[in-house]
Amino acid sequence: MSKALICGSFAFDIIMNFDDKFQRHLLPDQLHQLNVSFLVSQMRREFGGCAGNIAYNLHLLDPSAACPMGTIGKDFSDYAQWMDQKGITREYLRTIESEFTAQAYITTDHDGNQITIFHPGAMNHSHENRVVLSSDISIGIVSPDGRQGMIDHATQFSEADIPFIFDPGQGMPMFNSEDLIQFMEQATWMIFNNYEFELFKERTGKTLTDIRSQVAALIVTRGEAGAMIYTNDKSIEIPSVKASAVLDPTGCGDAFRGGILFGILHDLDWDICGKLGALMGAYKIASYGTQNHWFEKSAFMERLKFEFGNILD
Repeated sequence: MSKALICGSFAFDIIMNFDDKFQRHLLPDQLHQLNVSFLVSQMRREFGGCAGNIAYNLHLLDPSAACPMGTIGKDFSDYAQWMDQKGITREYLRTIESEFTAQAYITTDHDGNQITIFHPGAMNHSHENRVVLSSDISIGIVSPDGRQGMIDHATQFSEADIPFIFDPGQGMPMFNSEDLIQFMEQATWMIFNNYEFELFKERTGKTLTDIRSQVAALIVTRGEAGAMIYTNDKSIEIPSVKASAVLDPTGCGDAFRGGILFGILHDLDWDICGKLGALMGAYKIASYGTQNHWFEKSAFMERLKFEFGNILD
């Protein structure tokens, strides 16, 4: 059975709502000695991190395929219990006993402004994990994680001849031009959102033509506008799927990646891979949190048929 080794972060997301506007509590002439407190009315803690999210989504489509790899802290027990309940393997997780699991504290006000404080914790030790050489690991993905871990894991995939996706995400600012070009030369596929792709081109000086000629496929997500998949000789437009509700876009990109990985594992055409990803994103956005959506696989496939026709026949 082919599996995907999903390298990336695990994190707790502590999400809070402030029932006012931040600006009403900030004095412009006192910003140099800021001392404020925001009383929040709602708080929830979600299980997140790119490796955790991507694995959860791939697991929904293929329960045996997702193998997340990451470094976690001494406070991971609740998350571990969640993974065990869902049947997601923890075989490739490494506990850093001296650290906490990565944590993001996100507060949003009435205007949609956000204040985020992020502590990487155990994520900074991601390089202590190594890509596993296993007969059932057929593909991989390097998603946002500690800087050295991303560099090492890409090199280890390349040296082991395991095809992998390079997915820099919010980790893009950690890398200079030389780093990014090396990732491109090592990767089999690359995936960005539209902003990240523009930043990649600007930072490396590479054009779309340069990049698509280097990798087997370049995938660029565009939010409500869907996605584009570029191979060396094709440009494939992937439409978005109308969601039943638009509640929380956080984690939609990871859901899309779960669909892409499922498609690659099952040797599906890129057009189908993209449509799987688009439908995964529609399920995710209709639910709060990054791992709270759920479906029966049979229902997912019926909806795929409804949205796109008999593409799997």
